Amino acid sequence: MTIKDKILIVEDEKSISGFIKAILQTNGYDVITASSGGEAFSMISSHCPDLILLDLGLPDMDGMRIIEDVRRWTMLPIIVVSARNYERDKVEALDKGADDFITKPFSAAELLARVRVAIRHMRLGAAGDSVANSGRFTVGGMTVDYGRHQVLIDGENVHLTQNEFKIVALLGKCAGKVLTYDFIMKEIWGPQVRGNNQILRVNMANIRRKIEKNPAEPQYIFTEVGVGYRMAEGD
Repeated sequence: MTIKDKILIVEDEKSISGFIKAILQTNGYDVITASSGGEAFSMISSHCPDLILLDLGLPDMDGMRIIEDVRRWTMLPIIVVSARNYERDKVEALDKGADDFITKPFSAAELLARVRVAIRHMRLGAAGDSVANSGRFTVGGMTVDYGRHQVLIDGENVHLTQNEFKIVALLGKCAGKVLTYDFIMKEIWGPQVRGNNQILRVNMANIRRKIEKNPAEPQYIFTEVGVGYRMAEGD
């Protein structure tokens, strides 16, 4: 089963939110919605979306604050969808860290194209040249297929959960580097996650049962005791 990309729509006008949601769901995306900034922060932390579609004119805060706060801890793609069409607003949003800016009204085709580009850049932008060119990371018998959201061992899909895949995908993009427990947890579960690493350890134990021949002697993902995890360098 291919895991769907999850998109958070932050929009207080129900008609626009419903219109965008219908377009995205029809095209195979998993969609969640928020109608305020406070609700958006809660959804980002609890649902770990792959992309945010953000209106700037929210009832409780300006969307610019959301861009700033999200950028303090993650490069999660943000596309601003706003009626503001002044150049200074576009420049400010992009300077604060938004990936793109769509002015209302917009077509379904334009929205989908911008979403595809943002997600593609998110998957491959931080990766090395081989991953960026092929959309895959390979080490030994393991392949991380970023396009299909799958991890294969000797060509067979091991059926990771969404968060398990995100952990492996993140480590694959940074292969050879040690990622701290705190960094991984904030990337996967959001900025409000606290210092207890138990949820990460449980996910890692499940991952190793699925990808390692002998989980006690891993050949793909190594533990740096007291620090974090490291993916073996790719082929």
